[in-house]
Amino acid sequence: MRRRRSLAFALAVLLAPWCASAFPDRPITMATGYAPGGSTDIAARILADRMATQLGPDARIVVENRPGAAGTVATEWLKRQPPDGYTVMVTETGAAAAAPAALVGGTRYDPVADFTHLGVISTPPGLLVVTERFPAATPADVLARMRTAAPDSITYASSGFGGVLHLRAEMLAQALGNRFVHVPYRSGAQMLQAILTGEAQFGIAALASATPLVREGKVRGVAMVGSRRFPLYPDIPTLEELGLPGFDDGGFFLLIAPAGMPQPVAAALNRALVASLTALDIRDKLLFAGHDPVQGPNTPDDARAFMARQLAIYTEIVQRTGVRLQP
Repeated sequence: MRRRRSLAFALAVLLAPWCASAFPDRPITMATGYAPGGSTDIAARILADRMATQLGPDARIVVENRPGAAGTVATEWLKRQPPDGYTVMVTETGAAAAAPAALVGGTRYDPVADFTHLGVISTPPGLLVVTERFPAATPADVLARMRTAAPDSITYASSGFGGVLHLRAEMLAQALGNRFVHVPYRSGAQMLQAILTGEAQFGIAALASATPLVREGKVRGVAMVGSRRFPLYPDIPTLEELGLPGFDDGGFFLLIAPAGMPQPVAAALNRALVASLTALDIRDKLLFAGHDPVQGPNTPDDARAFMARQLAIYTEIVQRTGVRLQP
């Protein structure tokens, strides 16, 4: 048995350069766990063509939407695919960290152990938004009004019970020392529509989803949930600047694949991703869409360590808020 393993290892070493040069020789599927038009889909479509050109003149990457259960259905599906580099996925905070932390009994996948982490795509902040009719003028006034309102007199929307946007809003309620009425919707788009129409008075939205409505003045951006102001909205402060520490973690988007991918193939995909993220035109497209593309070191090992840290962060948030999601 030991001799057989040694021979297999030697063969893998000999074939590694050939595998790297031959990959890819057919189209690559880049899956997302959400419907077209959302922040995850936008990131995938911006990256797919550029990554393909980085992989070779005949390379092709096809985006495939597999919506369901806030990205967990697609993530379970990805886990079962061959780790040959021909199936990858753009995942995000909800499916990769919030759901594994909040779901009673956990998800059917381990976001660290069950995947090859090819690189971090972006780390955009969340955005606290309020309806245009919210009775406060400045960001500080909005928070003061939320802090002093009668308990359960203000309604907030989220994209689903137990999701990352629900968790962040409950963190905000705790930080303000108040209690608000939670109304979960089925998507970020429905959540923002509820805030636009006044069905809900506020919510913490994904920046990429909220950006069009903020630009058009249909909802009001109050504060960033993240460590710094976003370049396209330099006038919107962070919650920490407004006196609420502990909101320095925004969201993330990650490129992953099934566990066990050969190192040369993972390295080729990582190089294509990093080269795409550092291209000025791709960076500008991502920023305009509400993403904050990662620059600097971004190896598969870096991405795996990042994922482990994020899972620990959201496990602690779930413990702090007490929000649990029944399977």
